[in-house]
Amino acid sequence: MVESYLPVLVFIVLAMLIGVAPLAAGFILAPRRPDHEKLTPYECGFEAFEDSRMQFDVRYYLVAILFIIFDLEIAFLFPWAIVLDDIGLFGFGAMAIFIGVLLVGFLYEWKKGALEWE
Repeated sequence: MVESYLPVLVFIVLAMLIGVAPLAAGFILAPRRPDHEKLTPYECGFEAFEDSRMQFDVRYYLVAILFIIFDLEIAFLFPWAIVLDDIGLFGFGAMAIFIGVLLVGFLYEWKKGALEWE
């Protein structure tokens, strides 16, 4: 039974080599000529205004989480729409429940004011 996993092991080793070999070759063969200008942080063509570890408003993260949720919803809707004829009414009801739960969450966030930027 272990012999059947040999192709998987070979695939994993080859994938690691293909990923690591160019990085190692670049690290070994690349010329190194550091100077002050190359070592300074680059941000949009001008010097940074503040520390890069500044705090963000919590609403930024809430909007990011909402984006991920609705992006995943769309990722689930495309395959569902393709096989809707095959899964019938049960699949339609399951997706209606899924969208309903997301809609309740969205309405809750909207009512709480998470989408307001003031």
